[in-house]
Parts: sequence; structure tokens; C-alpha cells
Amino acid sequence: MSGLVDACVVYRRSGAIALTYPETTPEQVVFDFLDKLGIEEVQGHELSESALLAPWAAPLWEPLVHLVLRHLAKSFLLPAVPRNLLTLKNALSFFRAGLRSLSHRQLDVAMLDASAVGVSLVQKDFSTASSTMFLLRLSEMIEEQARDHSKTELIQSLLKVTERVWCVESGRGDGIAAAEVLVDAHEIVEGDIVVIRTGSSIPVDGVVVKGEAEVNQATLTGEPLPVVRSIGDDVFAGTAVEEGELFVRVRARSEMSKLQSIISLVEQSESRKGSTQFRMERLASRFVPWNFLLAGVVALTTRSIEKVAASLTVDYSCALKLSGSIAVLAAMREAAQRGFTVKGSASFEAMAQADVIVFDKTGTLTNAQPRICEVMAFNGWERNEVLRLAACLEEHFPHPFARAVVNRAAEEHLDHRGLHADVHYIKTHGIVSAVSGKRTIIGSGHFVFEDEGVPANGMRSAVETAAGHASPLYLAVDGVLVGALCIDDPVKPHAINALSDLRALGFKRIIMLTGDNHHTAAFVARKLAISEFRANLLPEEKHAILEQLKAEGHTVVMVGDGINDSPALSVADVGIAMGDGAAIAREVADVTLADSDLFSLAALRRLSMYLLKRMDTSYRFTMVLNTALLALGISGIMPVSMSSLIHNGSTALISVAGTRPYLPS
Repeated sequence: MSGLVDACVVYRRSGAIALTYPETTPEQVVFDFLDKLGIEEVQGHELSESALLAPWAAPLWEPLVHLVLRHLAKSFLLPAVPRNLLTLKNALSFFRAGLRSLSHRQLDVAMLDASAVGVSLVQKDFSTASSTMFLLRLSEMIEEQARDHSKTELIQSLLKVTERVWCVESGRGDGIAAAEVLVDAHEIVEGDIVVIRTGSSIPVDGVVVKGEAEVNQATLTGEPLPVVRSIGDDVFAGTAVEEGELFVRVRARSEMSKLQSIISLVEQSESRKGSTQFRMERLASRFVPWNFLLAGVVALTTRSIEKVAASLTVDYSCALKLSGSIAVLAAMREAAQRGFTVKGSASFEAMAQADVIVFDKTGTLTNAQPRICEVMAFNGWERNEVLRLAACLEEHFPHPFARAVVNRAAEEHLDHRGLHADVHYIKTHGIVSAVSGKRTIIGSGHFVFEDEGVPANGMRSAVETAAGHASPLYLAVDGVLVGALCIDDPVKPHAINALSDLRALGFKRIIMLTGDNHHTAAFVARKLAISEFRANLLPEEKHAILEQLKAEGHTVVMVGDGINDSPALSVADVGIAMGDGAAIAREVADVTLADSDLFSLAALRRLSMYLLKRMDTSYRFTMVLNTALLALGISGIMPVSMSSLIHNGSTALISVAGTRPYLPS
């Protein structure tokens, strides 16, 4: 298959294989290859699950003390001959690693370490060879511990985020016809049936027992296109339903499913590297051949094996790679502890450099718990019937307005279960269902009157006048307007202060985009001192506005919470989803705010700026110190053992320093 396929990645958990192949490769050739594919070929292409295999790092002092005591015992208690033989034995592992790299035609750090140890042994300087190996292992141990510790704390922080899910009450046959209850995800056990509808995340691993839906599996496979899942198909925690409804029988405990999805996020953060981290790692890989070239020049000009050893003992690669990856893991961990999940360093970097921030209105700048302030009934309908039917349609959709309708019906003790058949969310602001065989719709004025063509008969202007700055939802049955619900959507109490902080942190433009009417949007914009806003927007119009901002050269942050915001979130340089909004928005977004606190945006901006500063400082420190060590070692001013000690010690120090908190607690 060489030359026909560019890349192959296996996603064991979801049972998927992603192939990248050039346009010149016929599809049938690829399909024929897949038909013949065996387990042996697949095993070499699986993504690493190192975070799962060792997510809980052991205390550092135990292996550290063991390594130090073993080195001291060998150095001071063993006679010279057995001590030298043990040094030769220990060197074999470095030589094997170097030969593996050489067999793959790679000039990497393993080759550099093997060469440094080998040069000391050629000089019969067993003491320097032993000290070099000890320092290399000590540095590697500290570096691995710092990385594992960062991953562990990140995973633990993400596990603390709670989720709720609709569960079908058991006790009636297969349970599918039973009542639905909203429970914490950790209460779900194997065998339970959960219901997931449009815009919601799948909280568990399981098998579909009823329904069909398009499922976005980007968090598992990185592939943006949804896949269709129906009866008998497997679904996985951390994915999201874009369109449809699924009844899923739980196959694994929710805690393990959640851990798996978090591990997928941590692993995929490696593919979301910003240009700063990517540049540091690219430089790290390129410096190793220059170390060998320098060693060759030193050998030709000085004829000194000791100076050659000095040029091989010090490298830039480890410190550059580690300082970037550990700093990013520490930033992701701290972000999780402060209530926001960030998917990689590219998001941090774009957040630090952004000059424009765009907000959706409802549930983002306004209160996440709006309330119904008035219910109107038309054409012979009763007020309670309007509220009851509206709650029935809205109850399973993750939007602040939907929650407001359902909560008001519950307060008035209106039973609304079982009225409708299938419910379909229409991405241009509305819901369509069938009640007693009649087409029933609810949504914005744009959706009901313009898209669906329901006659307003003068009632739309009357409703908007009565609503004032509240937002109206319209209800129609078989093409006749039967009611309207006015929803008071007050701004979040500290929103104006949060926006002031963002301006102080360098955002030059703050823009509000909303699908709500112009009157309501203008009222919110005035209260929050936002000079730029657009109203009555469709999702594709929000998307187009962000595309235009990026075309003008801006780095753009988009903050939203609904299904309608997903296209805009996906196109932004940084998409930020509110934690209590639609799951599909959270899946598409680069960042999720767990508690929907707008002050988290300022914290994220500061954290992002500090991360770039730390990475830049580590880069400069590594370049200056290691260049100085090379110069001192090659000139003979500093012995090889001392330059090795300082080099490896500084690498370990950078690794540990990278785990420090960024922001004051």
C-alpha cells in the first residue's frame, strides 16, 4: 500500500480507521486494501494510550532515592573492576537505543546520549561515563514525573466536572416506554437506558436500542463529519448527537466512560499545538544533527576526545520539547481547576493574540436562567394549553429559553408528557412535532412567520409591543398561530464588569450577534455598553460575519452556547462554549466554560498570555545556557562532568518549573 495511502490512524475505542490518501489513488483500491487488512497491520498504527496506562504518577522520591543510593553504592563501595564492568553493562541500554535510532536513520537524542557515553568509555574514563548515565537517568526520571504529574492533575480536574442525563425509568419491559427522569451521570449503571437528543452529548459507552441520529465523533477520531448511528450500533461517551434521537443501553460505568473521553481529549491535545510550541519542537528535532556536526568540527580541529565529548554531552532538544509540552499541560490543568476546559496549546495561543471577541446574546451575555413573564393565547386556545404544549416541545432541548418554558410549566403543575410524537429541532430557530396528527411548531418570529409561512394577522407587532425588551416565542398548530410566550432574559449581573476586564486586557472590539429581534438586542447592547451588534441573524449569517472578520486580518474569539452557534464556533480562531449550553456547541468549541462565568474569559486571557511568556522564557533560557555550556566545554574551561551536570540539572529544573501555577489562587 506504500505510496497509495499517506497516513493511517487506528482508533481502537471507537473501532474506526482513518485513512488519508491522495486524489490519484482510486477509492476501490483503498476499499480492497481494507477488506484484506489484518490485525497485524493495524496494531502498529494505534494512537498511544499512555495517559490511560499510567495516569496516576507514583511519588517521585521513591525511585529518585533508589537511583541515587544505587549510584553512590556503586561509586564508593564497589572495587574498580566490578564497578567498571557494571558501568559497561549499564551503557548497553544507551547503545541499544542509539542503534535503534540509527537503524531508522534518525539522528536524535538517543544517538546523542549513546555517543556521549561511548566517547567517555573510549577514553577509559569510566567515572565520567557513569556520572553521565546517572545524570541522564535522573533528568529523564524528573522529566517523566513532571509530565505524568501534569497529566494526572489535568485528568483529575476534568473528572470533577458533573453531568446530568435523561434516564428511562426501569421496570416496564425493555424500559423504552417508561417515564424519563433527569439524573446525575454518575448514578447511571450498566444496563440502564439513557435518551440523547439533538444537541446533547452522549455520556456513556453503550449500544443503540431505539432511534437513529447523526453523531459527531470528532473527540474520538478527529473526523469532523458526523456518522449515522441506529439500532445495534455502538456509541461512545464524549461524542454528541447533531440531529436525531437515540435510546442507548449503557455498556460501561459512566465514570470509566468519562475517563476514556477525557483521556481522548488529553491525547488529542497533542494534535492541537500552537505555532509557538510547534516551532520549539521543530527546532528541538533540528538541533541534534548540528550537535553531531559540531562534534565533527571539534574532532577535526582539536583532536581532543574530551572536547568532542563536551560537544555531545550538551543538547537543546530535551529542554525545548519538554518545556513546551509540560507548560501546556500545566496550563490545561489550571484551566480545568478554574472551570474551563481547553483542548490544546493552539487555543491558548490564539486567545492570547486575539483582538476581537464576539458574543452570542441568549445564555451567554444574558442570564442562563431566563423566566416567562407572560403567556398569550390566540384563536380560541387557553393560556394553560399554550404553556403545556410549549413545555412538551421544549423539554428535551438544551437552551435557556427551553428551560424557562419547562420550569414555568412545572411551577404551574401542568403535566406535559406524552403529547407529541417525534420531535425535530430545526437549526434556524425552531422545533417541529406532531400533536394529534397536527403539525406543531414553536420558535422565533423569523422561523414561525417567515420560514414556516404562518400568517401573523397583526398579532406579531402586538406581541412585540407587549413584550417590551423581553424575547417572544411563537407557537403554531397546523399553520395557525395559537400562542406566544414572552421570556424575560436579563443580562448577567457582572457581565459589564467582565467585558470591561476584557477591554483592559487588549480586546479592541467586542461584538454581539443574536438571532433575537432588534429591539431586544439593542436593549441588551445599551445595558452592556456594546457599540457593535447585529440582530435577527441565522446561524449561517453569524458564520459569514466571523469569516469576514478573519478575512480582515483579525484573530477572533467566539463565545456562544446553542446549537445555532456551532457554525460560528467552528470557524472562530477560538470557539468558547458555555458549559450549560448545547453539547454539540461544546464539542465543536475549543474551550468550554463549566460554570458559564464570564470572568473566566479574563482568566483564560491572562493564563494564555502567561503561557506564551513562560514558553518564550524557557526557550531563551535553554538557548543561552546550553550555548554557554557548549562554549565552556569545547574551550576546556569546564570539565565534561560539570557541563553534563548543569545541562541535565537545568533540563530537570525547567520541567519542574513548567508545572508551577500561572495565576494567583
